[in-house]
Amino acid sequence: MSKINVAVLGATGMIGQRFIQLLENHPWFEIGGLYASERSEGKKLKDVLKVRDHSFNDETLDMTIERLETKKISELNRIAFSGLPSDIAGPIESDLADLGVAVFSNAANHRMRDDVPLLIPECNSSHLEAIKQQKTYSNGGYIVTNANCSTTGIAVPLKAIDTSFGLKMVCISTYQAVSGAGYPGVPSLDILCNVVPYIKNEEEKMEMELAKILGDYNGSRFIDANVNVLSNCVRVPVIDGHLESLVFNLSKDADVDKLAGVIRSFTAEPQKLQLPSAPIAPIIVRDEPDRPQPACDAFAGTPARARGMACTVGRIREKDNYFKMFVLSHNTLRGGAGGSVLNAELAVAKKMM
Repeated sequence: MSKINVAVLGATGMIGQRFIQLLENHPWFEIGGLYASERSEGKKLKDVLKVRDHSFNDETLDMTIERLETKKISELNRIAFSGLPSDIAGPIESDLADLGVAVFSNAANHRMRDDVPLLIPECNSSHLEAIKQQKTYSNGGYIVTNANCSTTGIAVPLKAIDTSFGLKMVCISTYQAVSGAGYPGVPSLDILCNVVPYIKNEEEKMEMELAKILGDYNGSRFIDANVNVLSNCVRVPVIDGHLESLVFNLSKDADVDKLAGVIRSFTAEPQKLQLPSAPIAPIIVRDEPDRPQPACDAFAGTPARARGMACTVGRIREKDNYFKMFVLSHNTLRGGAGGSVLNAELAVAKKMM
């Protein structure tokens, strides 16, 4: 098939540049423009580079940042990947949908709308049907959101567990990397040799988002999952990789070996469809007593295009009818730009483009 022209919104930010990284040489998508505020207009990507762990092509580095003008974007691009901050993302994304653009957003503004899927394809691919409820769908425009980065990291293993055993309650403690706060993120004097036990609105987002993601879509509305979620969120001095501790109980009997087997063997729609950014194994289970770790496991996932798109589970234990484990995921890849790219790939595969 011919490649689809796509725009990257917020191209000077960390998530925006992760989008660019993932869209380089993509088999289905072609970068049609990089967009940011007028302060960056005319600059080259190489002048505003923030991603340091990827070697961009020279051609990409020489791309010029353009001012964000929705009409021009809609004329040149079928898809917009939004890495815009939430304080400006909402109306811009709505305007683009009105103009017939399919918007795949990392921002929080539209996540809890009744007609917008909060999509993690391994968890709730059927929720994509909700875009047909959006008034702009008939002209080709719609909005799909990915979840908060801390929600995304644990949603896939929780989906595997819930499907087989029925989740009743889950308690979450997060150890979140500083890149999750954007660039330049948390001031160094606040985070070095320290942990910060507060991330604004993070706990509330996780609790609401998991209910929507693990719930159902009945063709006209979302029905929240009946799972009690409690979360505590902490920022730690790690660059990339959110580590999360889970304590949960189940409706059906299980043991550690059975639970690990279900998690390890889990696959879903992205793997069946062989989407380009889908990891072959979406969940990797480590048996070592000291894994997962951000330094070792943040970039888990194969093939190469799916590097950083798998989550890693370890230290699965049982005590007094409760299970405990740790989950590690890359927050700006799986939990950010990569999640939106995978969502767009699913929409293409489902012929909703």
